[in-house]
Amino acid sequence: MTGYADDGVPAKSSAKNETSIDLTGGEEENDSPIEQVRLTVLPTDDPTQPALTFRTWVLGTISCVVLAFVNQFFAYRQNQLSISSVSAQILVLPVGKLMAAWLPKTVFRVPLTKWSFSLNPGPFSLKEHVLITIFASSGAGGVYAVHILTSVKAFYHRGLHPAAAFLLSQTTQMLGYGWAGLFRKYLVDSPYMWWPANLVQVSLFRALHEKEKRPKGGHTRLQYFFLIFVTSFAYYLIPSYLFPSISYLSFVCWIWKDSITAQQIGGGVHGLGLGSMGFDWSTVAGFLGSPLAYPGFAIVNTLVGFFVFVYVVNPIFYWTNAYDAKKFPLFSSHTFDHDGQPYNLTRVLDQKTFGIDYEAYNSYSKLYLSIFFALTYGLSFATLSATISHVALYNGKTIWQLWKKTTIAAKDHLSDVHTRLMKTNYEQVPQWWFQVILLLMVGLSLYACEGFDKQLQLPWWGLLLACGIALFFTLPIGVIQATTNQQPGLNVITELVIGYLYPGKPLANVAFKTYGYISMSQALYFLNDFKLGHYMKIPPKSMFIVQLVGTLVASSTYFATAWWLLTTVDNICDLTLLPEGSPWTCPGDDVFFNASVIWGVIGPLRMFTSQGVYPGMNWFFLIGLLAPFPGWILSRKFPNIKWFRFIHAPIILGATSAMPPARAVNYLAWGAVGLFFNFYIYRRYKGWWARHNYILSAALDAGVAFMGVILFFTLQTRDIIGPAWWGLDSDDHCPLAICPTAPGIQVKGCPVL
Repeated sequence: MTGYADDGVPAKSSAKNETSIDLTGGEEENDSPIEQVRLTVLPTDDPTQPALTFRTWVLGTISCVVLAFVNQFFAYRQNQLSISSVSAQILVLPVGKLMAAWLPKTVFRVPLTKWSFSLNPGPFSLKEHVLITIFASSGAGGVYAVHILTSVKAFYHRGLHPAAAFLLSQTTQMLGYGWAGLFRKYLVDSPYMWWPANLVQVSLFRALHEKEKRPKGGHTRLQYFFLIFVTSFAYYLIPSYLFPSISYLSFVCWIWKDSITAQQIGGGVHGLGLGSMGFDWSTVAGFLGSPLAYPGFAIVNTLVGFFVFVYVVNPIFYWTNAYDAKKFPLFSSHTFDHDGQPYNLTRVLDQKTFGIDYEAYNSYSKLYLSIFFALTYGLSFATLSATISHVALYNGKTIWQLWKKTTIAAKDHLSDVHTRLMKTNYEQVPQWWFQVILLLMVGLSLYACEGFDKQLQLPWWGLLLACGIALFFTLPIGVIQATTNQQPGLNVITELVIGYLYPGKPLANVAFKTYGYISMSQALYFLNDFKLGHYMKIPPKSMFIVQLVGTLVASSTYFATAWWLLTTVDNICDLTLLPEGSPWTCPGDDVFFNASVIWGVIGPLRMFTSQGVYPGMNWFFLIGLLAPFPGWILSRKFPNIKWFRFIHAPIILGATSAMPPARAVNYLAWGAVGLFFNFYIYRRYKGWWARHNYILSAALDAGVAFMGVILFFTLQTRDIIGPAWWGLDSDDHCPLAICPTAPGIQVKGCPVL
């Protein structure tokens, strides 16, 4: 599922069903030694198929720009929405076929070169489709560094040189390509590094390119896509303009209008959400991703974790007043002082140095969090350690076997049919291409950090340390992801390291985290796509060029969209000044900003040791390390009880990692839709599910995106928010849910108990 790191930023997650790897035969076989690959990937190739064509560039660039713009546009809205490359994957197919039917086949020569190209090299090919989708996926992936830009301009209200911000967004995305080049021989060429998630994509490509006959009385998949798209497009007018409150219906609050406790329990936005529901696709999929795209076991594990921590652990901590919890809201991502008031950052932040003033901090207050936000950090610690022990228990033996075979294959130049076809039919990407990118990006990163009056605060040694962490972890985490489809995150480690080494510097903290964590993540993203191209027999140089250009285009589009919105939308992200009904609340960036205060300004030394309020959260590291053992022992002791094998401790512990900015109502709506489609529909109408499920998901996403953008440009830019009535609020009408329950605490809009 799409989860969130502790800073509220979406992170790509790859939790799938437990991988059952079947190794048969050996390197002497003509096909892959992995049975799942043999069943999914064709061991053939047609080198004459066009790949990097005029159609690829046009459709790929448009898809990349549109997805990047839409995703960044919605990232600032109350119900953010992430549009995946699947929408582009489906939409470009008929467009590509139309271009093949209508464009002239004239050959054009590039002046002063030997190059030539045709607008129409023949039928729209599978390889063109793959390259366009990979191009589009660059626009769907997000640019983590944009959250730094938003925090500085919208929350800290400071200036940031646009060139520094632009270089930060480009280098953090591109640096990982250097690490990828160092390890591609092991993580791409090896038949034992099989990247399970790619098999879903391979299956979808094959399904889309098989000839389809319209069933009697039914629709083709493309017709079905447009039918749902139009419906979703029309319906989104209601929650986005006419009746925003339909996204957060909390019935308990309508009955007990004067009870803080009742609204804490029933509030879907600021409470536990019992009885709340949202009738809006962006409520369902905006924070957690489309539930239609996740296996049933992952949904169940997520819901188990959600119910345990939201409805059991959190209430126990709150109503026993652990860590003075009653002084603060039950659920909030904001920071507070010892009197229950919003933490006055200006009292401890030196505006000249943009660092902490320790004398002012000691005379003011320690930093406090809502109990749920504090537990979120503890659970992020537990998830990190649980992932390590879970992978070791469930997949350790398999990973070790595959890695031994990989090193032997690399040493003896052994390969499967896919690697042999790729090396026989196509020129490989020279290693120096990767080395040049690595050196260039390190140089530009140093300039971004050390230049521009050192606005990013990160010293040269911090940047090199972040690069060292990313380089060290790329191979081992790559092996884990390539064999188990799980990617342990480095965000917690990087925040802890720089928080202890260089405290009191918020931008240094988030810049270090971005260079250390995202450059590794980008390396694995690149390698994952390269393996997809490997399976689909895409020329490696074409793959490299598309990925490189796609990343540059996407990074530029994300940056430009963010800069435009931050400079044109009045009071963006400021809840106290935004007009009623405004969607520009920036929920993810709000959490990211508060994380920069916690880890950067205050620092882990004054938060999670005896000098702070929350040293007890460190026990979660041990809890997470031990958590996978009960499920593993039960699955071994009772092998006939199938559901024991599906107990997934990292998913359970990380279930609420999207909260905040996700709310209880998002989980409840996501879970209801996910259980309905991935259990009831999947079991009762499996044929329909196989044919329409993923297309339904893509069409719902696309309809919401198009209507949201059109409403913005036609109405919202003119401050026409919607009709003034009770349902215009982008809220659940539970105003008392944010109130503290400790005696004597005074908060505006709340009764004093």
